[in-house]
Amino acid sequence: MPRGFPLKPFGRCYRKYLTWLHDYMDAKTAFISMRPWSFTMTFSSVTMGTLVAALSGRFNLPYYLVALGGMVAFHGATNVLNDFFDVKHGVDREGAPTTRYRPHPAAFGQAPLSSVLTLSLALYLVTLAAASYLALATNLWVLVVVGVGLAGSVLYTADPVVLKARALGEATVFVMWGVLIPLGSYVVQTGTVSLAPAVASVPIGIFVALVLLANNIRDIGYDGSVKTRTLAVVLGAKRAERLYAFLLGLAYVVVAAGVAVQLLPVWSVLVFLTVPGARGLIAMLKGDVPDNADPRTAALALQFSLIYMVSLALAIFFPLVLPA
Repeated sequence: MPRGFPLKPFGRCYRKYLTWLHDYMDAKTAFISMRPWSFTMTFSSVTMGTLVAALSGRFNLPYYLVALGGMVAFHGATNVLNDFFDVKHGVDREGAPTTRYRPHPAAFGQAPLSSVLTLSLALYLVTLAAASYLALATNLWVLVVVGVGLAGSVLYTADPVVLKARALGEATVFVMWGVLIPLGSYVVQTGTVSLAPAVASVPIGIFVALVLLANNIRDIGYDGSVKTRTLAVVLGAKRAERLYAFLLGLAYVVVAAGVAVQLLPVWSVLVFLTVPGARGLIAMLKGDVPDNADPRTAALALQFSLIYMVSLALAIFFPLVLPA
């Protein structure tokens, strides 16, 4: 741990902050508000960046755990802030589609909006504390990467920008989970900046964007009625469905190309074991889009990501080289 890092005073203030927050929102409601089922995406992004570093012989378990904890807090803060502004803007309310698919304490009035905003700020503080420690311990580039990510997280739903209402939601989450988080995780391990983790994590970012796209295709009618111009609303249902199929196929093409040019290990072709599931998702969109379109996409994303990460781990211990 870097000398002089003021953890104790921060810890005392933060405990008082959480005690104050608890007066307005119980722990269970706070946990549900964070949408913890979505954290598998952050686990995949952090682990991918770490594994790319491990392929070059660099791995520090404590740094990995701090980075993972900080990014989970970041993901939770993003989700909570998203709910805060969607309720504030009147997009999410009792009876809205999203309240039928998942728990939504803010929309159901289970917590006042002030406490929802406070929870988001508390989680952002955890992210900043983790980033500050890791930046001092490794490389100040960590703060740059996290700063850009925080800007995207806030502007995703915050006034006056509201990126998701400008058809930029999918692009924003791709950059955050497909580029910034893997890159930051790599810098934490190696102390250097490289394009390698971002290139390797392109398929992960695509799948995160696909989860959001599936959600927006399903809700296209409602989003249009409340003047939320998601990418699906702008494109229309048919073109959005074609984009979904294209991006899904692109995730596999990127892996195949990476293996062909030896940027990825041969083991990575194991992700093609998930192709039948991908075909099922494409067929899913040809009829009425089901309520569980995004969790089904997320389930395939997790399968793909786990196999992909295992392939990199295998390359560390059992490297295979394509014949010249």
